[in-house]
Amino acid sequence: MPDLVTVEGMPLDQQPQPIVLARQQWQAREAAHQQRADALTAGWRARRATGESDEIEDFLFTYYSYRPSLLRRWHPGAGVILQDAAAEPRAAWRWYAGWAAGPDRASTDVRVDAAAFLDARASAVGFIETLLRRTLERPARIGCNCLHEWAMVYDMHEGEQRHTQLPLRLGQRGTNEVVEQGTIICSHFDAFRFFTPEARPLNTLQPERATQVDLEQSGCLHANMDLYKWAVKLGPLVPGELLLDTFELAREIRTLDMQASPYDVSDFGLPAVPIETAAGRHEFASRQREFAARADVLRRRLLQTIEVARLSSRRDPAASTP
Repeated sequence: MPDLVTVEGMPLDQQPQPIVLARQQWQAREAAHQQRADALTAGWRARRATGESDEIEDFLFTYYSYRPSLLRRWHPGAGVILQDAAAEPRAAWRWYAGWAAGPDRASTDVRVDAAAFLDARASAVGFIETLLRRTLERPARIGCNCLHEWAMVYDMHEGEQRHTQLPLRLGQRGTNEVVEQGTIICSHFDAFRFFTPEARPLNTLQPERATQVDLEQSGCLHANMDLYKWAVKLGPLVPGELLLDTFELAREIRTLDMQASPYDVSDFGLPAVPIETAAGRHEFASRQREFAARADVLRRRLLQTIEVARLSSRRDPAASTP
């Protein structure tokens, strides 16, 4: 993996600190972020008001359980000074602190307190960093054919499926036949744990939480959707733009996950990706490969975020809590 660099393209050990955003600059970025977040969550918020549901998109708000307000909150990321922000509400947000250019200067600016966050969340940050790096180190495994979704409904009785409002495209018998005739190579524990008891022995791997960092690979749709979760857990260290990038990728992947699943999603205007056919498997693999490449870019950006946070925590001697 190439050396991590900042957005300006300068190696970290040469990067001048801090990066300073004038009030007009950071307010413009914040407003653009909020508009983008509102557009991404508009459907979920509208459905909450009417009691409707969307079995495809709602997954991003129920399985991950992060509120739209969290997506809407913009952070500049570690190592960035927001000028003239000390009187703003964000100055009182957790993991924020004042910053002064020198001992004789008033603290009118604000920055993310990277040192405090890294100290308090050392274990979580360390796990995320290790997982991201290890995932990047191994090749993407293409060709799982989304059989993890089929294994989640294998040999079930009517009404037992998670998405009871969506019929099985091939019926239960046809679904079972696809599973029995295929080769399941699911490497993702959080997908595997939803397999039916009858399907688990059919998987060539037996993932566990303890082996997650040893098995995760970027061909996995669910591992790539989880980049959104890791971005959330890194909190204010992650620039808001990167957080929304991970969410957008997760939403696109979720669509493919359901198109290639055993469920009939035609009511959503989505064509099936029929992985029981050669053409369907080819389409799935092609899109899976594209998502893997995009996800690895985001993994590197998240790792860069952690590196910048560590550098910022070492280069912030003039920090002061407001």
